Amino acid sequence: MKVKPVGDRVLIKIQESETKTAGGIIIPQTAQEKTQAGVVIAIGTDTEVIKVKPKDKVMYDKYAGAQIKIDGSDHLIVKMADILAIIE
Repeated sequence: MKVKPVGDRVLIKIQESETKTAGGIIIPQTAQEKTQAGVVIAIGTDTEVIKVKPKDKVMYDKYAGAQIKIDGSDHLIVKMADILAIIE
C-alpha cells in the first residue's frame, strides 16, 4: 500500500524501541515506552512549510499525528509543526 501525505503533513516510520537494556535485561512489551523518533518516508505537497526530506531521522511530539499500519509496520502521519528536531 502506498500512502502520500497532503498539505503540511509528513509520513514517518516509527522507530522500534529497544527490547533489551545495556545490561542485557529484556524489557517486556507492556513496559516499553512509546518511541518518539522515526524516519521520514514521504512528505506532503506544501514544500514551503515542510523543512524535512525523505530518509531524515526525526523526533516528534509524543501525542502527535495519526498512527497507521503499512505492510505490517507502524507509521505516523504528523503535521510539520509536530516535528521537534532532525537527528543527525
